[in-house]
Amino acid sequence: MMDKVEFLILRNLIHNEEYVRKVLPFIKGEYFEDYNQKVVFEEISKFVVEYNEPATKEVLCIETEKRHDINDTSFQEVTKLISYLEDEPSEFNWLVNTTEKWCRDRAIYLALMESISLADGKSDEEKGRDAIPTILSEALAVSFDTHIGHDYLIDYEERYESYHRKEDKIAFDLEYFNKITKGGLPNKTLNIALAGTGVGKSLFMCHVASSALLQGKNVLYITLEMAEEKIAERIDANLLNVSIQDIIDLPKQMYTSKVTNLAEKTQGTLIIKEYPTASAHSGHFKSLLQELALKKSFRPDIIFIDYLNICASSRYRGNSTVNSYSYIKAIAEELRGLAVEANLPIVSATQTTRSGFGSSDVELTDTSESFGLPATADLMFALISTDELEGLNQILVKQLKNRYNDPTIFKRFVVGIDRAKMRLYDCEQSAQEDIVDSGHEEEYTPQEKPFKDKFNQFKFS
Repeated sequence: MMDKVEFLILRNLIHNEEYVRKVLPFIKGEYFEDYNQKVVFEEISKFVVEYNEPATKEVLCIETEKRHDINDTSFQEVTKLISYLEDEPSEFNWLVNTTEKWCRDRAIYLALMESISLADGKSDEEKGRDAIPTILSEALAVSFDTHIGHDYLIDYEERYESYHRKEDKIAFDLEYFNKITKGGLPNKTLNIALAGTGVGKSLFMCHVASSALLQGKNVLYITLEMAEEKIAERIDANLLNVSIQDIIDLPKQMYTSKVTNLAEKTQGTLIIKEYPTASAHSGHFKSLLQELALKKSFRPDIIFIDYLNICASSRYRGNSTVNSYSYIKAIAEELRGLAVEANLPIVSATQTTRSGFGSSDVELTDTSESFGLPATADLMFALISTDELEGLNQILVKQLKNRYNDPTIFKRFVVGIDRAKMRLYDCEQSAQEDIVDSGHEEEYTPQEKPFKDKFNQFKFS
C-alpha cells in the first residue's frame, strides 16, 4: 500500500495545503480502485469544499463514522488506512506531475471500460456507440489546467506581452477585408456575411475558402444547401481560373494537370462535407472534427458553414415551439462555442429580411429571423448588390458589427466580383472614393466643413 500512488495522493491531501488547492479540482472519486481509498477521498473533498481547509485525520474518522454506506468491518479498514496517512514531504512539482499522470491514466482506463460496454451493448446508460469517440477524447484531454483568471495588478507583464504578440490569423486576399479585421480572422470567432438570395453568400465563402487553401491552411467547408460536388465546382472555377460554365468542357488531361499543379502550390487540404438541410448541428460538426482527426489526421484551421439559418440547434428540437429569435440565437451561440473549443474561426452567412432584400443600405435590423445572431457574432457585414453595381462587376460591403476594429472606419467599400469564375478581387482606389465613409474616419457636409477646420485649429494649437 505504501508504494501506491493513491496512498501518496491521500497522504498529501491532508498534510499539504498547496497541493490540495492545486490538484483537488481535477481528482474524481471514481479514479480510486480501492473502495476504502475512495471513501477517504470523498470525505477529504467534502470537508475542503465546505470549510476551505484541509481535513485532519481525526475529522476523517468522525465523518466516516457518520456514513450509512459502510459496515463495521469497512469502517475499521478505513480508519486503519487513515492512521497510515502520516506527513512525509515529497518534492512538490514531481508530486503534481505524478498525480496528473495518474488521473489521466485512470480516466483513459475507465473510458476504455465504458467504451467496451457500449460496444457490447451492456451499458445501462442512455448512450450509443456513437459516444465512444467523445468519451475517449475527453479522457485523453485530462490535464491540470491551473489558469483560473487574469489578475489585473499582478499579471501586467503577461498583458503587455499579449499587446505586442502577433496573433495567429487567417488573412484575406482582399485589401479592405484585411484592413477592417486588422490582418484577418482570429481564432475562436464567429464571422457572418448577411445577404439576400443570389447576392453572393456562397460565392464569398467559396472565394475565402479558396484563398485560405492557397495560403497552405486546412479548410473544412460544411454545406447544408448545395451538394458537395456543386461547392467543389465553384471552388474549381475560382482556383483553376476557368468559367464555371466551361469546367464541364475541359478535357480530362487538362483538368488533371490544373489540379495537380494546384496541389504543388499549397500544403493545405480542403474537405467539403454535405449534410441534409436543417439536419445537422454543432454536435454533428464536433463529431465530424473528431472523425476527420482519427481517420485522416486532418485538423482544420478554418471552418465555413453554408449557411447558419439552415443548421439545426443541439439545444432545441426542430419541431419544438421555440420562437425563431431563440432558435437562431442558439445556433449562433453553439457555433461560436465550437469555434472557441476548436480554436479556429468559423465563417457563415445569413439571409436578409424581405425589406432588406432589395435595399441598397442594409442594417442589422434586416437580419432574417433573429436579431440574436448579430448579438453573438464577432464580425458581421452585409453584401449588397444593385443594378448599377452589377453593371460595374462590383459588390458593396457594409460593416454592421466589428469586434476587431472600429466599424466606422471603412464602413462601406466595394470589391470586384467575377461571378463566372466565382471570384472576388480588389477594386482600384478610385472605385472607393465615391462611397460614403469608405476609408475615412469622419464625414462632413460642406456646411460642417468650417466648424471642422476651426475645431482642428483649436485641437492642435
